[in-house]
Amino acid sequence: MKPVFIKTLSKSLKKELPGLNAHQQMMIYPNRFSMKNKKIGIPASVLLLLYPQKNDWFFFLTKRSKDVEHHKGQISFPGGGVEKNESKSDAALRETNEEIGIDKTTIDIIGNPTPLYVPVSNFRIYPFVGWVEKKPNTIVHDKEVKCLFSVKLNDLLLEKSLKEKEVTFSNEQAIVPYFDLNNETVWGATSMILSEFKFILEGME
Repeated sequence: MKPVFIKTLSKSLKKELPGLNAHQQMMIYPNRFSMKNKKIGIPASVLLLLYPQKNDWFFFLTKRSKDVEHHKGQISFPGGGVEKNESKSDAALRETNEEIGIDKTTIDIIGNPTPLYVPVSNFRIYPFVGWVEKKPNTIVHDKEVKCLFSVKLNDLLLEKSLKEKEVTFSNEQAIVPYFDLNNETVWGATSMILSEFKFILEGME
């Protein structure tokens, strides 16, 4: 039986989503890319996997290894490219199993937030939200994932978790919004997905 929180979240994910408005909250500025990019991009799927523990809800994030082709060392959700003849949701489940060892048959997908295009890697990312009944056993795939950590859902909602910093890209100064979660800097596409998820959580009835 689904917990009340999961039932309510499932309904919220089926309503009109904040999409671009939420993504723009975490966009580097001055903007270097158009968020309305119409390029199709290479399809990739990621999974925001929720699990309950001690009256709280948590989700997983990974720190990518230096051996992956794109976004080395960055914080991300489990995920990767969609294979031929594979659905986008199946890709999210497969990649989660391959990267952090969670049995995909235990995961119930309850919704799919707004896709977004990432110009740097030419991926169009399709996020999915799923849940499991209890904290699952995990096995990290060392080649792709340097480490795995859990984030308390309430920490995402804290005002102090949202920060920004000044960085230099191609000799130009820019401001990067990010989430400070477990003392890790979560920015880019992952932060945009989390921003929309945060909007959805805050709008739940």
